[in-house]
Formats: sequence, C-alpha cells, structure tokens
Amino acid sequence: MKNFKPYYAVIFTSTRTEGDNGYSEMAELMETLAKTQTGFISIDSARNKVGITVSYWENLEAIQLWKQQTDHVIAQQKGIKDWYSWYNVKICKVEREYTFKRMQE
Repeated sequence: MKNFKPYYAVIFTSTRTEGDNGYSEMAELMETLAKTQTGFISIDSARNKVGITVSYWENLEAIQLWKQQTDHVIAQQKGIKDWYSWYNVKICKVEREYTFKRMQE
C-alpha cells in the first residue's frame, strides 16, 4: 500500500417502503450528481431486503458539502417522506485497504 492516503466512507443502510415511487430515477440522478462533487472518490451499492450504499470521499468537508447540496437535500426529504421505512448513516475514516482478485485460469 505504497502512498496510501486515508479517506472517508459514508455508509448508508436502509429499508424501503413499498413501491418505487420515483426512487430508482432519483437514485440514478444522485449517483450521477455525486460523481461531479469535489472530493468524491467512488460509490458501491447493493440492495436486497436491506440496502447499503457506501460512498467514498477525500475528506469530511466534501461529505458535508454533499449533504448540503440542494438536489441531495430534496432527495433526503423525499426519502424520509416516501422511500424509507428506516435508515442509518455511518461516517468512517478508512485507514487502510486491500483487495483480492482471482486470476483467470
């Protein structure tokens, strides 16, 4: 891990209400918009009964700016009103990481 610089992960875990109600379209828009924000690194997401989205950021200031971004604020409000029955947000500092990848045989 040569030249590794710590970064931050925002872990958003949720359960959804019934129906889409525009959720998929907004989720796609938020991912596209997040990618344009200063300090954004990447995003991972999966959903079954419980959804989890992890976005990665260079610093806490970038996370705060994303939380306050106008379109994201609208999405947050709509999430509380229409899309989520429960959610939890954790912000963590990533001190190190490692990867495994199976080689093609």
